[in-house]
Parts: sequence; structure tokens; C-alpha cells
Amino acid sequence: MAGVIAPPSLILASASPRRRDLLARLGIEPLRAAGADIDETPAAGEIPRCYAQRMAREKALAAGDPSSFVLAGDTVVAVGRRILPKAEDQATARRCLELLSGRRHRVFSAVALRAPDGAVTERLSETQVRFKRLSDEEMRAYLASGEWDGKAGGYAIQGQAEGLIAWIAGSHSGVVGLPLFETRALLKAAGFRLG
Repeated sequence: MAGVIAPPSLILASASPRRRDLLARLGIEPLRAAGADIDETPAAGEIPRCYAQRMAREKALAAGDPSSFVLAGDTVVAVGRRILPKAEDQATARRCLELLSGRRHRVFSAVALRAPDGAVTERLSETQVRFKRLSDEEMRAYLASGEWDGKAGGYAIQGQAEGLIAWIAGSHSGVVGLPLFETRALLKAAGFRLG
């Protein structure tokens, strides 16, 4: 039809298949998904909540073309003011699990949306999670699963770790990597048509 302008598309500024799968639960298939190349080093003294928000915002600003919506997220596992790393090796994953065993921690999941006009809006989900006290056998079995690889805090709640979590208050999808309630609210407020 002549003169009809297609609505802006959505670019997911993440290479995470988990974020893409979560977005599909809202009926959204991004035009493309690709990680943003930014420095993810926490600033000196930066608290976990602010770090998650800054990372999501910087990813949204760094990715995509100006005619599209760009959605970005970042998930941070924190014990107090301490930001736990993404586990890249088994030793790091073990240190994270030892720290989380039997205690409550927080997961901050920030989402940022850059509109075609350049405006950036953000939302933040905060979830509290408590692992059971992990036995050596449970820890060894989880580490052997490999699910910890590349995961913030050394665990993936959507896998075997879910059976080790005694209590959760907040957004399950936020702990997985994209808080769906907050994401839907951002997209709807920006006028993005949801499926």
C-alpha cells in the first residue's frame, strides 16, 4: 500500500538465547539479536543496582540502527554490595556457590529501551533468592552439569539450580535474564505493538 510506513522494528542488544526465548514469551521476535561490545567492568565503588542499570543503558545505546527500537538487559547477582562475576571457569563457579550456599542474595535485572528518536527508558527488577545449604555432593553435581558457564553468580535458575533454591521473592524471568513484566511495560509505554 503506497504511503504506508512500517512500524519500527526491534533489535535485541544481546547474544543470549535465554533473552531471545523470554522475549518470545511476549510474542516478540526481534529483527536481529547481537551483543553490544562495551566494557563491562564495574566502576570503583559502584553498587550492584546502579551497575545493572548502567550496563543495560550502555548496551542499548551501543547497538542497533537509529530507525529501530533497541532493547537491552543486564542481570547482576549480588551479595550485599558485592557484585558476583559471570562464572567463566569451574573455580569461579564454586566460589560463587560457596558464597550463596544457605544464604539470601539479590538479583538485579535491568532493562533499557532506546526508541528511534533516541530517548532511553529503563526499568529495574529486584529479586531475592535463597539457596539451601549446599552439601559438597550437591555442589559437585551442579558444577559437573556445566550450567554455570557464563552465568552471573555461577548458576542458572532455569536449570538444575532451581531444585536447590529454597525461596524466591520477585521476578523469576528477571533472574533468568529479562524481567518480562518490566520489559512489557517499557515496550507498551513506548508504543511498541505487542503480539
